[in-house]
Amino acid sequence: MRSIYDIITEQAQAMIPQLRRRRRDFHTYAESGWFEIRTSSLIAQRLTELGYEVLTGRDVCLDEGRMGLPPAEVLAEQYQRALDQGAVQPWAERAKDGFTGVIGILRCGEGPVIAMRFDIDALGVFEDKSDSHRPALEGFCSVNDGMMHACGHDGHASIGLGVAEILVGLRDKLKGTVKLIFQPAEEGVRGAKAIVEHGHLDGVDYVIATHMGDLDGDYQIGLSTGGTLATSKLDVYFTGKAAHAGAVPEQGNNAMLAAATAVLNLQAIPRCSTGETRINVGVLQAGSGRNVICDRAKLELEVRGATTETNRFVEDYARRIVRSAAEMHGCGCEVKLMGAAESLTSDRALIDRCLTVCAEKLGLRATPPRSGGGASEDYAYMVNRVRAQGGQGLFFSTATPCAGPFHSKGFDFQEDALANGVKVFCGMACDLMGL
Repeated sequence: MRSIYDIITEQAQAMIPQLRRRRRDFHTYAESGWFEIRTSSLIAQRLTELGYEVLTGRDVCLDEGRMGLPPAEVLAEQYQRALDQGAVQPWAERAKDGFTGVIGILRCGEGPVIAMRFDIDALGVFEDKSDSHRPALEGFCSVNDGMMHACGHDGHASIGLGVAEILVGLRDKLKGTVKLIFQPAEEGVRGAKAIVEHGHLDGVDYVIATHMGDLDGDYQIGLSTGGTLATSKLDVYFTGKAAHAGAVPEQGNNAMLAAATAVLNLQAIPRCSTGETRINVGVLQAGSGRNVICDRAKLELEVRGATTETNRFVEDYARRIVRSAAEMHGCGCEVKLMGAAESLTSDRALIDRCLTVCAEKLGLRATPPRSGGGASEDYAYMVNRVRAQGGQGLFFSTATPCAGPFHSKGFDFQEDALANGVKVFCGMACDLMGL
């Protein structure tokens, strides 16, 4: 007699062509953070067809919790483009103005509440259009210039819809509630906090997420204790006073000098004994002419820390530096938080449970638990909210051979591995429900 895990494995394998088609559709119409209108509308439409309780628009992200929101006129342009590219009404209407993201809820009686996070946004990358890049060669390269799924989130969205289909087919056997969270704006760590602050992780017992990625050896699933860094993304605006650089330079207040002073001193922030830190100024914009004392300058920077506390140390230090640099040169200074994430760790009990499910029930080769890398993930907000309530969180890797590094114009991955991600989510749901 076939077990429920045999059914999951067979159905996930059979849906590989479907997973591939969905991934390629999302890849073709890539939408970056807070622009995922077409993507959200298609997800909402499919979840509705499957019989899920569906939340969209303002019911997903708390308005004031959203970070790094683009200007209103740009949001309007992206809304129109999404409609032109096949976004589904009325879901698109609910997602306009940066209210993207979808939550599908499957209620199956008494039992644990299990949340699963699937990020859906693309990056601000111009995709490689040469024939050496498989999406270009096979005709699913992004048609939206400057937006590309260069981090596998198109695969994550496809996995989420695959999970939705299998679990709804098993609903008569399930005992509990499943929340499928299709999260916007993970890049720049901007979206998860708004979902958490809306209360969608309240009452959740377990939360699970994945990321596509290469693994050494022949492993299919990667399990780690954590290691992602907490981070803060800051935009700093310096305002000075313009003046003629030759005739009366002393009458100006040079915003460029304030910004340059800040850049040099930011790189000199001392190390912290409680954990490793990072800081990088990625953008400096300043100046209008060689004979004009600059009156406006902008920095885009990020800080990271091994823990939330370590990151706070670096962020506080950075804020003092930019304020002091502005004061040195008689300038004003405004700092805006554009994105943030806490440090992320997985619960060892849930790691061990996943290891057992993979090996004994799904026939998947999973790595022994190990420490993670040095990236950042705003999924940490979800894990930490669930853990604060006595629950547990897990972040695992769905292994797949990748072409090109993450966040590069040539990134791509082998799509058959999507089925393994579907298997783990479904298998873990059944195991946590005692099936």
